[in-house]
Amino acid sequence: MAPPGNEPVHVNRLDESDTAPAVGERTIALATASGFTVEQILSGTLAEPVEYLQDHDEWVVVLAGAAVLEVDGRRCELRTGDWLLLPAEIPHRLVTTDPATSWLAVRSTA
Repeated sequence: MAPPGNEPVHVNRLDESDTAPAVGERTIALATASGFTVEQILSGTLAEPVEYLQDHDEWVVVLAGAAVLEVDGRRCELRTGDWLLLPAEIPHRLVTTDPATSWLAVRSTA
């Protein structure tokens, strides 16, 4: 039982039946709390690189698969277990993803 006035702890598991699209990405909202949101991103292959310039900080970790990003002109090759902090207003580009790449993203609420 949760203490009076507090929300209960939320326990859940990533749904292993969720699959990445063949092309593009699908985002699944997992949790939101004061100041941040947690999402799972499932990536297929990319039809073309995707450019981002976000108004929030974002931390990502590759749970499975691999990807190549360019962050402020620097090439970053990520494999399972690699993580990256993307500060707000820093241009970045998702260049390639292996099919069925799975990410966990934690982003600040802008």
